[in-house]
Amino acid sequence: MTLVTTSAGAFELDSQTLRIVHAVATYGSITRAAAALGYSQPAVSQHLRRVETRMGMPLVTRVGRGIALTDAGEVVARHAGVVLSALDSASGELSELSGLRAGRVRLSGFPSASSTVVPSLLRTMADQHPGIEIGYVEAEPPESIAAVRDGSCDVAIAFAYPTDPADAFGRLTEGLAVTTLFRDDILVLTPSDLEVDATSLGSLHDSTWIAGCPQCRGHLLDTCARAGFAPSIGYETDNAVAVMSMVAAGLGIAMLPALATTASPVPAGVTAHPTAGEHRLVVAVTRPDARALPAVDALLTALTAERPADRAA
Repeated sequence: MTLVTTSAGAFELDSQTLRIVHAVATYGSITRAAAALGYSQPAVSQHLRRVETRMGMPLVTRVGRGIALTDAGEVVARHAGVVLSALDSASGELSELSGLRAGRVRLSGFPSASSTVVPSLLRTMADQHPGIEIGYVEAEPPESIAAVRDGSCDVAIAFAYPTDPADAFGRLTEGLAVTTLFRDDILVLTPSDLEVDATSLGSLHDSTWIAGCPQCRGHLLDTCARAGFAPSIGYETDNAVAVMSMVAAGLGIAMLPALATTASPVPAGVTAHPTAGEHRLVVAVTRPDARALPAVDALLTALTAERPADRAA
């Protein structure tokens, strides 16, 4: 509702009253105003009388065989045009949002998701919801999750290792909504001329290891500890392509998620071995009420459908 203020005080006016008075001013009669609004003439007359009683002053007065706006009516009519235009604009914009013809989503994801899941997701959204603007920034957890928490990101594509004994991811996402997208199996990469059984990691205790991102390094240490040894880490890099190139050069062996080998195919001279069930979960992290926003809900629906078929949970 809007307030029209006079020296007598403040009067509450609802949008229906504004529309009626504006129509009376436009068409010059209650009968024509009622017809334009789709109301009956008695209904409009009764509404005006109720408003006039509440305000304590008339809005219209009879002049000969017609009617005219009073000074109070002129005030209401003058402001009604501006207010109704703003209300109609707001209603239209809300309809655009609810109908997914407009909106904005801020998305982030880790590097291998950037090369696999994200391009297809952005293409799907552009085809199905061209009015929704999507901003994308590459970021690793925990930075991407912190961005969701502080409101600078709407959806973060992240990953979690379910075997993490400290449950760092659970603590990091406490109070946020986490949707599992798919399971991403962990592989052991070795030079092709090295005979190994990656399902028995204990047999690799004498190897030199190449570690990846901080979370991946933590998972490597945890996995090897469960296999009964501490890995000898000779090199560290966040770049999965560099990891594979180092393995190809015979500098060591490494653990990589399968998604990373999809983003950048395993080079010649490197073999990717399956492990005994080691995996991570690729997830979407949002604020708890995120799905109440139509554009975010549409993106999450599309993202869930982007699960790689050969890695689906």
